[in-house]
Amino acid sequence: MTTAPTRQPPGIHHRVVGDVLISALNDGMFEGGFNFLANVPEAEAEQMHREAFRAIPPRLAVNNFLVRSGGKLILVDAGCGGAMGPDMGQLTANLAALGVAPGQIDAVLCTHLHPDHIGGLVDGEGKAVFPKAEMVVHEADLRFWGDDATLAGATSDMDRGFVQLARTAIAAYADRTRTLTGGEAFAGISILPEPGHTPGHSGWMIASGSDSLLIWGDIVHMPGIQFRRPEAHMAFDVDGQQAIATRKRVMDMVSTDRLRVAGMHLDFPCFGHVVRAGEGFAFVPEVWTPTV
Repeated sequence: MTTAPTRQPPGIHHRVVGDVLISALNDGMFEGGFNFLANVPEAEAEQMHREAFRAIPPRLAVNNFLVRSGGKLILVDAGCGGAMGPDMGQLTANLAALGVAPGQIDAVLCTHLHPDHIGGLVDGEGKAVFPKAEMVVHEADLRFWGDDATLAGATSDMDRGFVQLARTAIAAYADRTRTLTGGEAFAGISILPEPGHTPGHSGWMIASGSDSLLIWGDIVHMPGIQFRRPEAHMAFDVDGQQAIATRKRVMDMVSTDRLRVAGMHLDFPCFGHVVRAGEGFAFVPEVWTPTV
């Protein structure tokens, strides 16, 4: 009797934006808790998950993206690396499945410097995984995580670990880091500040021809709740009220403009559109197609 496989094939999904090829790369999923949320009672959040046939306890996807544009190979975020256990950190394996070696990556565009976004930038010794890549990040995030006051203000081992990993990544790419507060990182790829989750939390807008895509970072962590209830913010937001305002603003923008989005914690393969639904919003995933 043959044992059935329990692991999915490599988590890779392609989309084209004009002349740009974007590959969503799933880094794994981790088990969270409804206590991650503020402004929504745990019992109500659990009920929303039950109604939507979602896992309880909640499971959060972690995604990153490979962008092929203008002859460059550009990552948007680098996943968890070894920071969140053996079931996470699938970035380098996914790149290998695409025939891409770490030394071929030209740049990593960071949405922010939390562990599930930059853990894959460094190895277990704190050395750069991508030896030639430039790290591009909003200036406010680099300043926040590099500030001694941020480390001094960390009140738990988890918070201190967040800061220390961010500092390790900052040090590993110190000689090839570029900060932005607005404008283009590369032709057709612009930073969109989305503060609140962290001071420099940002999305990356990719435009080519008449098409565009916003990779919006962590606007949503729990899709089963935060579209319906955008006032639900994460307990580890640096500024929860600003995060709420940013989420409502971005959802209003992308629904009004019918702009395609992708996100680091949206259900893989994580491309789709946002529409208004009652007093909140809903996510409409793009239908899978066999060719791009």
